[in-house]
Amino acid sequence: MNYYINRFSVREQIIKETPNNNLGIIVVIPCCNESSLIASIDSLFNCERPKCNVEVIVVINASEDADKNIVNQNEIALKEANVWATEHKKEHISFYFIEENNLPKKHAGVGLARKIGMDEAVRRFESIGNNEGVIACFDADATCETNYLVEVENHFGKHPKSPACSIHYEHPIEGDDFSRKIYSGITQYELHLRYYKNGLAYAGLPYAYHTIGSSMAVRSGVYQKQNGMNKRKAGEDFYFLQKLIPLGNFTEIKSTKIIPSPRVSDRVPFGTGKAMQNWLNEEKRELFSYHPTSFIDLKQFCDAVPDLYNNKNAIPKTVQSFLNSIDFEENLLKIKKNSSSQQHFVEVFYKWFNAFKVLKYMHYARDNYYPDVPIFEGANELLKIIKQSTEENNKELLLKYREIDLAN
Repeated sequence: MNYYINRFSVREQIIKETPNNNLGIIVVIPCCNESSLIASIDSLFNCERPKCNVEVIVVINASEDADKNIVNQNEIALKEANVWATEHKKEHISFYFIEENNLPKKHAGVGLARKIGMDEAVRRFESIGNNEGVIACFDADATCETNYLVEVENHFGKHPKSPACSIHYEHPIEGDDFSRKIYSGITQYELHLRYYKNGLAYAGLPYAYHTIGSSMAVRSGVYQKQNGMNKRKAGEDFYFLQKLIPLGNFTEIKSTKIIPSPRVSDRVPFGTGKAMQNWLNEEKRELFSYHPTSFIDLKQFCDAVPDLYNNKNAIPKTVQSFLNSIDFEENLLKIKKNSSSQQHFVEVFYKWFNAFKVLKYMHYARDNYYPDVPIFEGANELLKIIKQSTEENNKELLLKYREIDLAN
């Protein structure tokens, strides 16, 4: 078909049915050992109708060496989904279920499953000549507000230069579906995610965005130019978005909401499900996160970055020590040599000092200078700095951080 498909796709064409010429959004859902798939696809089915047609591609997957119970659950999910599909028909939205229960164990996981679905979405869009079609990532245990599809369509229409976006999300933090222990854990875990994102924003970094797999979308043409989704077993969303954010014009959808599940899971080595599993296993009451001083030092460094072009140096010792460990001086010389102005220097510098290096710095600062603190303490301290206010408990803190994320 095209260069990307020929060069990077791991599958031949799977869906034979010709897409509608009005197809504008394809939602891709990886599904492994999942009992809540119906609730997820039901949520999308019940969305308000956008102007374009929509397809939902679910990749029901497992490793070639997966436990029989996982394969059995996948088969149950597929049967239930096919029955559901026969009973749920609308002109503008179609559902396809791909079975991949024999993925090579070396790469089997959420990254490869997303890639199979997203590559098939590329084929679908290419077959009707729609390079601007939107591929949205979702999860098999997530739901969404009813305006989700409409807002995705509207957002990319209003932001024609935006290559991709993240979408506002909120885990459920109260109710009857989960235990009080789970709600306490997910409140603190989401607070950790928002604390980190807002810490990067406070420091002045150009890539302070959430990187949640169920809450992102990309144009098909951009997806292809960036060589598609990776095959990582976890963290695929973070690594994928770090290829897209530096392109510029990365945006956020705040007019709708994804609702990821807070349940436990052992399907990935880290992430929400694994964090909740650890929370229960270790019988924790407090979740620990980065020390706020790590962000304060990072801000001091970021404020001084433009001056590095003129050989001035006002770098905090924590950041300087970290930079010394990654050959900073040698790389700085190269960056200066390839920069035509101070403004250009800053742009090139942050392509080198990227989100991966910042995360490594945070771990370095934690291990060598500032030990982790309870998330309540760290998030309150940062809130005090950026908003001159504090909150009384984790729930109120999280609600405040959600409010900040929606406002900024």
